[in-house]
Amino acid sequence: MESNNITLQVQQLCEMIHLLSSSMDDYLYVYDFQNDFYYISPSAVSRFRLPNNSFYDVMHVHEQFVYPEDYSLLKREIHELRTGNRYTHNMMYRWLNRDRTPVWINCRSNIIRENGQAVYMTGCISEINSQRKTENSKIIPGTSGFHSYLRNITPFLSRGAFLRFGIDGLKSINAHHGIEYGNLILQKTTEYISANLLPGQQLYHILGDEYMVTDHQSESAQTSIQLYRQVSHNIEEFIIANNYEAMFTISCGIILCKDIDDFSYSDVMKLTEFSLNEAKRRGKNQYYLFEKEDYEKFLRKNALTQQLRQSISNHFEGFEAYFQPLVHSNTQKIYGAETLMRFYSDSFGTVSPTEFIPILEETGLIIPAGRWILNQAAAACKKFQQYIPDFKISVNLSHVQVLKSRIGNDVINAVKEYDITPESIIIELTESGLLETDSHLNQMWSQLKKEGISLALDDFGTGYSNFAYLASLHPDTIKIDRGFTFRALHNEYEYQLLSLFSSMAHELKLSVCIEGVETSEELLSVCELSPDYIQGYFFGQPCGFDTFMDTYIKNHSAGGA
Repeated sequence: MESNNITLQVQQLCEMIHLLSSSMDDYLYVYDFQNDFYYISPSAVSRFRLPNNSFYDVMHVHEQFVYPEDYSLLKREIHELRTGNRYTHNMMYRWLNRDRTPVWINCRSNIIRENGQAVYMTGCISEINSQRKTENSKIIPGTSGFHSYLRNITPFLSRGAFLRFGIDGLKSINAHHGIEYGNLILQKTTEYISANLLPGQQLYHILGDEYMVTDHQSESAQTSIQLYRQVSHNIEEFIIANNYEAMFTISCGIILCKDIDDFSYSDVMKLTEFSLNEAKRRGKNQYYLFEKEDYEKFLRKNALTQQLRQSISNHFEGFEAYFQPLVHSNTQKIYGAETLMRFYSDSFGTVSPTEFIPILEETGLIIPAGRWILNQAAAACKKFQQYIPDFKISVNLSHVQVLKSRIGNDVINAVKEYDITPESIIIELTESGLLETDSHLNQMWSQLKKEGISLALDDFGTGYSNFAYLASLHPDTIKIDRGFTFRALHNEYEYQLLSLFSSMAHELKLSVCIEGVETSEELLSVCELSPDYIQGYFFGQPCGFDTFMDTYIKNHSAGGA
């Protein structure tokens, strides 16, 4: 393509733009790189601070009508277009209108190349949303504007922050007050955020009830925190002014640019989504300032969740049943064992139950995993009873199993499948997790009780409705939480309280098992409370089936302790 042909093409494009200008709201343009010449629809001159609709020395003239904060971004973009190998240009930035008010535009074009070299570009400039008479220089709708911002601002994000706002309770408001009221809340929230923005901050409405604020000037988090507090305060005033007609709050995730390694759209969206979700997870109506340690824990949790899913699908690979001795307090002879779940993988090593059990419960994986451990317990009990015929095995049930599965049937089926008596099974329920399971729990417990299966109320003393459950469930045993035991052994008041609990349980014909006994001195103190059973490291730590069989079962059969 020769130079005179290029010039001819550009001239023809200019003529076409002139003809079409009067019939379009958008602005067509051509930028001739070789001659450093620019031509745009004549109507743009009356709208923006352009000296003319055609001019040379293009980038120098652009300084007159491009918003100062955006000029360096545009200049870098044009340099990349001319020296790189891209064929398209799509950028959102601001021009100044005749009143020097910034107006957001979207500039899109194709780059024409000759032998790989950019010779000219031609395209269209549109005002955002085409709302020329209701311009808002602080708000960009949708994620495309935010995507464009990241693509163009990246090298300059050594300071500043991203704030991701989310309205709490909007779905409920839509359901109870209608979509119109919900839209009013969206409108007001947009106004409150926009009204509190400082120079250098920009608002993007990225999702239905979520907003992103970019700030590439602030030196610390305090500016972002203050913005959140002001918006939250405005919302409180709105609720009061409307006589509490609808209650809603706003949460915000804040991440400083210095804590971001990759400013790609996907990574920034992931980090800000995590931050907002963390604010909501911690109770909503608050801000959360991003911490890398928290995010690393979040990533570990996600990876561990995937590992648990895979292990369960692969026939519970990495899961193992452990057993801890339960002994009679008067003879200190073993009478049973509590079954405990353990997990190991090559990627994570041995994972603490305090880490993986909550994940199983949150994801619902506790249902298949709980059924598996139940069967492991029943199978082990059958083998232990070959040496100790009246041996009992206890199994913990999660409130998730009670709520979302037919766990009663699972227990009964395990008893039948492994040919053990119903009296051999003790079901342990943690009182602190039962607040929302009453109806399901009563139904399940009624079913198991008819079969002769025992119930132990575990971790007694950790919740806040213990006596209500004693009345409604009529358990066979209460297990005193090891934390309660520790406090009782180191505090006279707590010790007397535990003594009263033990006496009360015996008056109600309930058995008492005290957990957490680790030394001979603790054993002596605990025995003075006259519990029926004792559990703790003093008698043995949890261990696998083979170790438990050799150490406690066969040894007991041979006459050991």
